[in-house]
Amino acid sequence: MTEVNWQKSSYSSAGDGNSCIELAFIGTTVALRESDDPRTVLTTSPARLGALLQSIKAGALDHLAAVPGT
Repeated sequence: MTEVNWQKSSYSSAGDGNSCIELAFIGTTVALRESDDPRTVLTTSPARLGALLQSIKAGALDHLAAVPGT
């Protein structure tokens, strides 16, 4: 089995207790996992991940984080 090269943001410091999202390419698929639970892996295409990131940067998903009643 081929070893997966997981990468995390340079903004995440090294060491234990630092939760972050890690990314890896597996063939033509992008795999994502949280460093706190590396057994759970989500996969997507680069195009779909790019669209998600663009939506986040544009604020199109901010309503999902809003606290009801505020």
